[in-house]
Amino acid sequence: MAMLKGYCSNFLFRGPRLLFFRTITSNCNGRNTNWKPSQAAVRLDLGHPMTTSAVKNRTSIEDIRSLRLITAVKTPYLPNGQIDLEAYDSLVNMQIANGVEGILVAGTTGEGQLMTWDEQIMLIAHTVNYFGDKVKVVGNAGSNCTAEAIKATERGFAVGMHAALHINPYYGKTSLDGLVAYFNSVLSIGPVIIYNIPPRTAQDIPPSVVEILAQSPNMVGVKECFGNDRIKQYTGQGIVVWSGFDKGSHDARWDCGAAGVQSISSNLIPGLMRELMHGGKNPTLNSKLMPLFDWIFQEPVPIALDTALAQLGVIKPVFRLPHVPLPLEKRIEFVKLVKEMGREHFVGEKDAEVLDDDDFIIVGRY
Repeated sequence: MAMLKGYCSNFLFRGPRLLFFRTITSNCNGRNTNWKPSQAAVRLDLGHPMTTSAVKNRTSIEDIRSLRLITAVKTPYLPNGQIDLEAYDSLVNMQIANGVEGILVAGTTGEGQLMTWDEQIMLIAHTVNYFGDKVKVVGNAGSNCTAEAIKATERGFAVGMHAALHINPYYGKTSLDGLVAYFNSVLSIGPVIIYNIPPRTAQDIPPSVVEILAQSPNMVGVKECFGNDRIKQYTGQGIVVWSGFDKGSHDARWDCGAAGVQSISSNLIPGLMRELMHGGKNPTLNSKLMPLFDWIFQEPVPIALDTALAQLGVIKPVFRLPHVPLPLEKRIEFVKLVKEMGREHFVGEKDAEVLDDDDFIIVGRY
């Protein structure tokens, strides 16, 4: 069984001088199940039904499908590596103030893979309680352990999230029939957005699978990173799709029929991303944003984003391993980008500054 949630040794260090760290991980506790072919119904034993209040507060699937701009929000940290809720709330408020309609909690950008499940559900619940009346809350409940994915989905809906985001099982890949069975096991719980990002999972979710899953009344749509041709194929079939790739999101929205984007860059420039999704076709603005998109995606997400938000003074310069900040020359590039694009377009109020190596705190136990 592949490793899921990590617990690291008590090694805390400053700056780039990494010596070593040990990781102790917990594994999924699997249970024997009787597999049935995908054309047969998957029987579930749901141990955590939604509470009465959660059911009452559920939103309609059509409301979720209407969202044009969802921010895959960053999770900030305190110097000890714990979640910085004050900075998190400030960042979410900046998103709302600039017209973001949905918040994706604890996705890859929010580093759900570096959280315990208790942390992850806590952050979803916190987001619902503080912001659920202003934005739709999508909680990441994906896992390569089906039992954990089911439990996380149940817990997320129990605390009031509006939809769950689910990737396909990574590392320990399954067959196409297995994909259908896996997704059906969570689709029966509540509204689900399927997330296809083959570079991270090493397995594409092909149209043949999505077309079967689309028959479920709880399938909200697809967050698609395979490309705009795939997005156009789905929208032509009436399947709701969000681009998961900022660089292609303008064309996905205005040329391929995408509902919008689940964006990383909107953490930094929510107002400009809203304009890109709501303001009509705008190749001039799209071209203006390309250098920033390229900068953000130069290393695996969220490394550049975390570096940028720290240099804007919006979050503390704290990284949970295995992420570390971009090197100095890349940090200088970002400050130049802010000046070229205009500081007023970025979140926060402080001037962008180039941080030194020793300004960063890298946490191995959190």
